[in-house]
Amino acid sequence: MKIAVPLSGGAVSPHFGHCEQFAIIDVDESQKKIVAKELIVPPPHQPGLLPKWLGEKGVNVILAGGMGVHAKDLFLSQNITVVTGVMEDDAEKAVNYYITDSLETGADTCDHSGGDHTCQH
Repeated sequence: MKIAVPLSGGAVSPHFGHCEQFAIIDVDESQKKIVAKELIVPPPHQPGLLPKWLGEKGVNVILAGGMGVHAKDLFLSQNITVVTGVMEDDAEKAVNYYITDSLETGADTCDHSGGDHTCQH
């Protein structure tokens, strides 16, 4: 399994589409442990680009602080699981919590459903 975590300032990014880099973390599901980690810089932000780009990299899961509804739908169409509201700042810790079913999540930091604003991440 490959898990992508958007990072800003070295921490899990609150806004998926405007992250500085991604931690792409390979996980051995049977042993529930991280086997590799790579930091990559995403291409310049364009709506709809990142789901396809990460899908081509073999990503199965995204762990993020927040993500707009349209981006979530695009990931789901690529068969990539989306987990938002991640409260852990450290990417590796977040992944370890995820693979051991102990990841705590809160509100999606990009949830603007109460108003007219929509995130274009």
